Amino acid sequence: MSVEVIAGTNPPGTPTRAAALKGSLTALLGADQVRDDAATRELFSEDIWASGLSVVDLVVSPRSIDELAAAVAAATSAGYAIAPRGAGMSYTGGYVPPSAPTISFDMSRMDRIVEIDTADMTVTVEPGCTWSKLYYALKEAGVRTPFWGPMSGLTSTVGGGLSQLNAMLGAGHHGTSSESVVGLSVVLADGRILRTGARRDDESAPFYRHYGPDLTGLFCGDGGAFGIKAQITLRLMRTPQHEGFASFSFKTARDLLTAMAEMARAGVAAETCAFDPQITRSRMQRASLGADLKTLGAVIGNERSLVKGLVSAGKMAMAGRAIVPDDEYPLHLIAEGRTAEGVAADLAMARSIAATCHGHEIENSVAKVIRAQPFPALNSVLGSNGERWNPIHGIVSLSQAADLFEAVEAVFADFKAEFDEAGVTIGYLFTTLSTNGLIVEPVFYWPEARSAIHVTAIEPGHLAKLPVHAANPAATALVLRARMRVIAVFEQYGCAHFQIGRTYPYRHSRDPAAWDLLTAIKRALDPASAINPGVLGFDDQTGR
Repeated sequence: MSVEVIAGTNPPGTPTRAAALKGSLTALLGADQVRDDAATRELFSEDIWASGLSVVDLVVSPRSIDELAAAVAAATSAGYAIAPRGAGMSYTGGYVPPSAPTISFDMSRMDRIVEIDTADMTVTVEPGCTWSKLYYALKEAGVRTPFWGPMSGLTSTVGGGLSQLNAMLGAGHHGTSSESVVGLSVVLADGRILRTGARRDDESAPFYRHYGPDLTGLFCGDGGAFGIKAQITLRLMRTPQHEGFASFSFKTARDLLTAMAEMARAGVAAETCAFDPQITRSRMQRASLGADLKTLGAVIGNERSLVKGLVSAGKMAMAGRAIVPDDEYPLHLIAEGRTAEGVAADLAMARSIAATCHGHEIENSVAKVIRAQPFPALNSVLGSNGERWNPIHGIVSLSQAADLFEAVEAVFADFKAEFDEAGVTIGYLFTTLSTNGLIVEPVFYWPEARSAIHVTAIEPGHLAKLPVHAANPAATALVLRARMRVIAVFEQYGCAHFQIGRTYPYRHSRDPAAWDLLTAIKRALDPASAINPGVLGFDDQTGR
């Protein structure tokens, strides 16, 4: 089974070696772009799940493609591995250093929107641009990328989203983040720049993805293993002029997942988002009066008229938080289109499907909030009582979604006594991808000390209200065992995964011919295996 990263104790590179490289990189980039203080190094050596097996020696923050190329060449020439990092929202060891010596490349300062081209319907951004920044810049021009971000898009970056892949906003119609990409500029391990996509004579931004083999696709979902994305061009669409909302509740997960699968086949929703009863209760606990008021204001502002906004807000206020019956599974969906009639037809079909699957319609407040506040603060990276939070997921075929859920539930039933004793609880999130995929995402909550990355991600006011837990390695080890059992179930169902990192058994899932090809590509682009070694199963001596 795949190897999980839990804690780091290995020493960094030798001081003289690190100091020499720091001097070289400082000369290239400037002193403020090369950091080696202990707090920064430790922060960049952990993700939401765990710390790496070592601590990075330096954190480098290039500001341009030329600086990035020069810094990468200098680092790899000095024998260092490189761990590219976006917003740090990985929970699968996606960028944590597997061994010393490693340098973290902080891509957050390369955050420009390079060009919005509404004539050729493309937008080019640097990798550190957040999905939120991109969405609101495009909104002013009346356009949007087809897939337009994960719900963590307030800080999650476009570059990280392509390396790890994303689901959620727009995914019901348009699939994951990679399916909206036209072309890339990628810095390779030796500092060369590789460009993909069909481009105009002047070698400027690409306007079309396909010209021969799909080189762009090699760098989507690669976990940063093949190179560092320096510029990303995505296609644009005009923002749909009409949208509608519906929410339903189901007594069983099988009814819910059967309904979601049929809605995906029918293509009726731009987004779907469903929860189990545990997560629904947790989210209701986490909300506050202040958040309610801000949410009402956002919903009012998102409507096309003040009157409609006030009506929507009034319905939400009257419904309060008791919109989902206890122990039921709520589904929230957004339909969008060019005409009001088309949206109404999609919603009518969704209602018919839900009724056939024993669902009943409920107040659509949550669906409206998802559109009114698509990029909420990242306060959910700890539980409502300060517990550690960690999801794991499988992308499953529509016909197998309900069976997969029940198989995962059987695993958790085996752990029930241990979970109860350790205070581990489980929730679920479900969403659809275009017309042929459904995500089943179990989420673990357990009492464990928070880490530096939680402190940087959560709003200070919210964090101050959360209980602080002591270190609890026994509970974390229990969660690890359960995660591995669930991953084995995902493997039995042939699931795909985002955020492969160092957690999912990607290498084992490939046939020998496919793995030989991937290995040849890695050797050609990164012969010393300096770029994010260990992700996707590269350099994993177990063969898994």
